[in-house]
Amino acid sequence: MEEGSEHITVPCLLCDRTLASVSETVQHCKADHGVDIPALVQKHRLDDYGYIKMINYIRNTKFSAESLLLTSNGPLPWDSDEYLKPALADDPLLQIDVEELSEVTAVTLSPAADDQVSLLLQRATQAEDRAQRAEEALARAMDDLHKLKLLAQGLVLNTDTSRGPSRSGAIAELREDEDEAYFSSYGHYSIHEEMLKDKVRTESYRDFMYRNMDIFKGKVVLDVGCGTGILSMFAAKAGARKVIAVDQSEIIYQAMDIVRSNKLEDTITLIKGRIEEIGLPVEKVDIIISEWMGYFLLFESMLDSVLYARDRYLAEDGLVYPDRCNISLAAVGDTQKHSDRIAFWDAVYDFKMTCMKKAVIPEPVVEMLKPETVISEPVVIRTIDCGSVTVSELEFTEDFSLKITASTFCTAIVGYFDIFFDKSCGNKVMFSTAPDCTKTHWKQTVFLLESPIPVKTGEELPGQITVHKNRKDPRALLITLDIAGRKQTYSLQ
Repeated sequence: MEEGSEHITVPCLLCDRTLASVSETVQHCKADHGVDIPALVQKHRLDDYGYIKMINYIRNTKFSAESLLLTSNGPLPWDSDEYLKPALADDPLLQIDVEELSEVTAVTLSPAADDQVSLLLQRATQAEDRAQRAEEALARAMDDLHKLKLLAQGLVLNTDTSRGPSRSGAIAELREDEDEAYFSSYGHYSIHEEMLKDKVRTESYRDFMYRNMDIFKGKVVLDVGCGTGILSMFAAKAGARKVIAVDQSEIIYQAMDIVRSNKLEDTITLIKGRIEEIGLPVEKVDIIISEWMGYFLLFESMLDSVLYARDRYLAEDGLVYPDRCNISLAAVGDTQKHSDRIAFWDAVYDFKMTCMKKAVIPEPVVEMLKPETVISEPVVIRTIDCGSVTVSELEFTEDFSLKITASTFCTAIVGYFDIFFDKSCGNKVMFSTAPDCTKTHWKQTVFLLESPIPVKTGEELPGQITVHKNRKDPRALLITLDIAGRKQTYSLQ
């Protein structure tokens, strides 16, 4: 009998026999049915949830050993979330971690107590060794990550932005391991807490759906990058017949619990994976919703994934929300802040550190700007129609002119965006991240100039902006500003 268990019984997955432990059951399945459960877990790369689904699927459907052995590496028959519900109450096979599964067969019923103790000690030693190796690997990984960050900073600041736009679909072409850091950052609850507490953001999506229920009634909705599932639940409450929620980050497991807690599991189906790599349970959807916006709107390039989903899954007369977005620029005059952040390096405790400016200036500042420091009328430099824009059009060069409203020094350029829920909406909703609007978690993006530019009320300050994905990291942005003939490239990463 296994450690910590008394008089347990484990029904076999594939016959009517009842065994006395998990290890006996695993060995019996292999010896009598030719089914090696640990090998199946490795073959299909199952995590804990995948293993649970497989066990419950086999018990529910009486899946035969032959069918199990013939299951390919394609879509698995137990992928549905319905198989997370135990088929057998207190099933001992569900009370073991996948990592322990391959070792469980090492502990078998033995007539000699000494042998049993020896095997248990062996398992404990192996577990201790694994933990030490993992700790050492983590330390090496952290060190490598620090070195890579320093290398990336050097590459970014020396990237040639004069060439044409990067390849179309750069995000779609990323391998899962290349994109792991991005999705890992969304696995922790804190970033979702920040977004949910952003009332401007969350209530705008809610109001759009609740005030336009006629759009959602009876429709199939796809939520790209669902996070905790809040937009999916808004859509379900707005009358959607079916909502498919997709996210690659680990937060989707909490989303599954949230959906069940709110009794919406019959309407909302959650799928873990990148939208570019998974298959949906439907051929087409009627509506795509997503909160994809990053700093300066386009940082993180999540819109690329929404456009992929639009081109792959949206019905011919389907709708994408938000449907329209603007990026705007304005001039900033804040000599005190410029002195604190840039001129500061000219004399630090009587030492010259001007070389530090080369590291400071190219890094945009994401902050809440004081509205009174804006010294020009804003100008929209890009309007994006989410129903028709292409990935290549998200990289662009635009000329602009800022009409100055105060005689002072221009010390920076601020960028922000506006979001619109317009198309087919009887009750239109929009929100802005402008400095004079209610604060959002996106704040504004401030591009500090190396040297202030003197300006006068009523004059036009000419400029040009170029926005590119960073070829080394397509989720990062390289933004080049040419203001009155002074050019500077900034890296938003």
